[in-house]
Amino acid sequence: MLLRSHTSASRSDKLALIEKVKDMKVFISAVCYVLVLLVSASVAADDKKIQNALAKVLPDLPVKSITKSELAGVYEVTTEAGESLFFSEDGQFFIAGDLYTLKDSKIRNLSEVKREQDRVVKVNAIPDDQKIVFPAQGETKGKIAIFTDIDCGYCRKLHKEVPALNKMGVEVSYLAYPRAGVNSESYNKYVSAFCAEDKLDALTKAKNGQAIAPKVCANHVTEQFNLGREIGISGTPAIILDSGTLIPGYVSADKIGKALGIM
Repeated sequence: MLLRSHTSASRSDKLALIEKVKDMKVFISAVCYVLVLLVSASVAADDKKIQNALAKVLPDLPVKSITKSELAGVYEVTTEAGESLFFSEDGQFFIAGDLYTLKDSKIRNLSEVKREQDRVVKVNAIPDDQKIVFPAQGETKGKIAIFTDIDCGYCRKLHKEVPALNKMGVEVSYLAYPRAGVNSESYNKYVSAFCAEDKLDALTKAKNGQAIAPKVCANHVTEQFNLGREIGISGTPAIILDSGTLIPGYVSADKIGKALGIM
């Protein structure tokens, strides 16, 4: 009888303990929720201070986002052009430039890492039918996108590397970046190449300085030109690796292969 009474008491204690644990979990969840709200409110308040400071001094600055940076007490303001400004919480001080870390005794550009991620998302979002694509031969081992200008000398030199790149398994996608701007001669040449029945042949001829038949069709040359400026392109050729890394200027096929890790 005593044994049954002791067992019953033990079960009762266990049930009581379980209920306490449940109550504690509910309490902890509630506390966490309140903390999230407080942090969110704090971030929003700091955002407002920075927004107010910008509105007074730089009202025409096209701001894309305001986020907490990896540096304590500092917020990163990203513009529509992909530039970064780092602000104090009160919005009274800012630094223009990139943010670096020295973690593990290595220098790392955190701002460039964000730009690389942004490039990957935006370049990968462009459908193949909006690009001029030179496919890899056999297995595709890597992909690059090149912002190009038909009349750019180094763009023409880089184009001569395309057969070697294709042979080593690299797919090359061309995107338009007519440096003289929309409706320029280079712009029209790219449109003609894109609208040609054989895009690859037309682009190659144009880059070799040969005349191609003027063509007009639905295209995304203007959008690609604007995208290039948005993700930090300022000259041509500009090579975007599949990792988002930007390589400005002419680079040989072998060096591109090494950068992609396929050589």
